[in-house]
Amino acid sequence: MGRTTDDLLRLAAEVSATQPGRELDMLLTAGERISMALLCMALADLGVPAASFTGSQAGIITDEVHTRAKILEVRADRLRAALDEGQVPVIAGFQGVSTARDVTTLGRGGSDTTAVALAAALGARVCEIYTDVSGVFSADPRVVPSSRRIDRLSFEEMLEIAAGGSKVLALRSVEFARNHKVPLHVRSSFTWEPGTWVVEEDPSMEQAIVSAVTSDVSEAKVTVAGVPDRPGVAASLFRALADRAVNVDMIVQNVSKAGTTDVSFTVPKLDLSTSLEVAHDLAEQIGAGEVSADDSIARVSLVGAGMKTHPGVTATMFEVLAGKGINIEMISTSAIRISCVIRDELVDQAVQALHEAFRLGG
Repeated sequence: MGRTTDDLLRLAAEVSATQPGRELDMLLTAGERISMALLCMALADLGVPAASFTGSQAGIITDEVHTRAKILEVRADRLRAALDEGQVPVIAGFQGVSTARDVTTLGRGGSDTTAVALAAALGARVCEIYTDVSGVFSADPRVVPSSRRIDRLSFEEMLEIAAGGSKVLALRSVEFARNHKVPLHVRSSFTWEPGTWVVEEDPSMEQAIVSAVTSDVSEAKVTVAGVPDRPGVAASLFRALADRAVNVDMIVQNVSKAGTTDVSFTVPKLDLSTSLEVAHDLAEQIGAGEVSADDSIARVSLVGAGMKTHPGVTATMFEVLAGKGINIEMISTSAIRISCVIRDELVDQAVQALHEAFRLGG
């Protein structure tokens, strides 16, 4: 069923250039509805009583933002009733119903988010996420064959790993799990071996200085040159981007020269055209200079809870990249993460070098 969504998007492109969000959501939710009905039929042949539920039937209530809605609450009464009757509920992921009673989709990773939301609403002991790998690894195994599966991560570490480009768990699903204290178990669909547990941080345990190296090539950089250096200008720019539902990641503002400054920020490539439109409009209003874009960047990050108490990680990271002749264009940090923007063609080399330098291999 993996190509169903792609086929539906192809159909949409054939008939429409505008693709209104409401209708796109109505179309894309059809894929999960087909899958859940077929699964329940297969279970019936095995003698397992099962019932399928759409997102709206399962009581998944979202906001009114189409194609990237957020779950507001889960009214799980029908699911509890099905369980009490001995049925296996099969729920369509990635979808819900808005407060305006329209069908909505949850965007990338929406199925993971649905699973965690249901686990929270039903008071589940754990939410198991089955995927095509056996857990969360210290780096992408396709890039670093020696990477190892991590047995246990804190919610905060997993949030940073997901935000850094790991495709194993969607960022919003981890946020939901942390907020509702739902333990996650990420494991393989094909074996019964234990996977990676994502749980609340245990302060009594010794934590790895660096747990993982991640990379992300899904972002682009936008630069607005010659921005007047006065209060409120940056606020106007990023408020306008927020109003268009653009999620800004890293931001760099250069030192003011002759009353103007340059502002650079990264956004998802999918939102690049919207970001450029907003930046051009604001540049005209405030008398800024040229607006430019660069979609040939990548972000490489180190993540580890132990970084909070171990100095020198940042210096080592910069030394390793410098030793490979890799120039750093932007830097962002948190208590347990360091991220650098580099050229996208060098990202695999950077991941391999950092993984080796911090001895993360199995």
